[in-house]
Amino acid sequence: MANEPTPQSATRATKGIILPGMAMISIYMLVVAIVGGFGAFRGLYPAKAGNVILPVCSLIVIGVFGFLRLQRWGWALVCGGCLTMSLWYMYVARTVHNPAMYIMAGFDLCFFLYLVRTEVRNQLRSPIAKQGGS
Repeated sequence: MANEPTPQSATRATKGIILPGMAMISIYMLVVAIVGGFGAFRGLYPAKAGNVILPVCSLIVIGVFGFLRLQRWGWALVCGGCLTMSLWYMYVARTVHNPAMYIMAGFDLCFFLYLVRTEVRNQLRSPIAKQGGS
């Protein structure tokens, strides 16, 4: 019993490892952002919506690459992207009267709720790099 690891030492040993859910959410967000970006380039959205969608998709793509490096700023951008996309899908579902869009909104909301869990936040690197010697 004395040799059993404590929960704190177990979390320290696994710090800095990408969890499977984190990788899956990153791939999903990358695909959705790239499809949205190409749709904005091709003019599939109305003019005002395309001007908003392209910068949001760009931020999500940048955030995904930061998130895969376990940076906190990448995690923040991906969390914001999940919540923004969930709200956008709810708005579109209500406006166009397409209840199938609520499924996508539910997925994005579940991804957001997964990302704000303590287990996910503990895997991220500290925003302040520790410098040796000072």
